[in-house]
Amino acid sequence: MFNYDIGGQERKIEVNEGISDIPQNRTLLIEKLTDEAPLSPQIIPDLKSINDVFGFFKPVKEVEFETADGAGRTEQLHFESLGNFGKQGITRQSTYLNELSHQCEDLQKFVKQLKTNKILRTLLENKEAKSAYLSCIQSLINEMAQSA
Repeated sequence: MFNYDIGGQERKIEVNEGISDIPQNRTLLIEKLTDEAPLSPQIIPDLKSINDVFGFFKPVKEVEFETADGAGRTEQLHFESLGNFGKQGITRQSTYLNELSHQCEDLQKFVKQLKTNKILRTLLENKEAKSAYLSCIQSLINEMAQSA
């Protein structure tokens, strides 16, 4: 019989097609995960699982991010399992994305405070109280910057 490796399943149909179709509710994403071009195609018969493939090839991709001020920031992402492709897997590897994630969490907590804290909401609705609150926050920021 035939010897199949990763990526194919035999289907018994009357045409000459032997690999099953990708289901319609799935997305196939193909990306070059290394910056180095292979010298020649390789067939490695000992690789039996996806983890074996990641362990053998050790894909690394250099990614450039654009910061809020428009500057570029380059980081290397390593892919050791399928879990590295998700939001948490990529964020865990990148210091820049990690910083953005923490900022996002802080802003979400502040929005929650604005929605639930009635005293803060009424303070921000009054123009004089709002300006006093903002000047107080600005003085705290200046004090922290001077002590650092």
